[in-house]
Amino acid sequence: MNKKERYKLVLDWFRQNMKIAETELEYKTDFQLLVAVILSAQCTDKRVNMITPGLFEDYPDAKTMSCATPEVIYEYIRSCTYPNSKAKHLSATAKMLTEKYNGVVPDDVVELQKLPGVGRKTANVIAAVLFNQPKMPVDTHVFRVSERIGLTTNSKNVLQTEKQLVKYIPEVDIPDAHHWLILHGRYVCVARSPKCEACGIKPYCKFYENRDKKKSVQKKR
Repeated sequence: MNKKERYKLVLDWFRQNMKIAETELEYKTDFQLLVAVILSAQCTDKRVNMITPGLFEDYPDAKTMSCATPEVIYEYIRSCTYPNSKAKHLSATAKMLTEKYNGVVPDDVVELQKLPGVGRKTANVIAAVLFNQPKMPVDTHVFRVSERIGLTTNSKNVLQTEKQLVKYIPEVDIPDAHHWLILHGRYVCVARSPKCEACGIKPYCKFYENRDKKKSVQKKR
């Protein structure tokens, strides 16, 4: 099958079988999601969800967190990865949001990337999740799963993956497709020993197709 056909079959399967597609980060406000996404860099959502309740109870919005020093914030987030740098980023981001954006999280990815600790992926997450914009954040799961399935070809970095995905995925589906690929990579198409036998998209998957071919060759030998 060609790439266009593969995309259609994979996306149709996700639409039918993963109708609830949303972030697993827990939050109540736009600001809280921004904080959670910054904390999630190279850290699991499960760990972040263990950290944020206490942090959000004492610092629920940008204004209150802007009054906290990085040293104070560090004590709340010390069990996540890179707590020193993330504490500094959260403190500085809260201050910038309060002073420049009146405490409101901007909906523009260019403006978002002006915030300390917010890169392209984080900005795309906020734009997609909060504002339903056709942005495709690419993390390790999306990068791996897209290449395995055959949605991307010879992608060398996350930007190449992003560009290939948005080229073929209809804009209306991009915010959900981001979650589809992440959740599929998190629970089925895992990094080691992917659960191919339990995978609903294996008939359209290049990795599974190649795996079957290898098995067939080995049997003939």
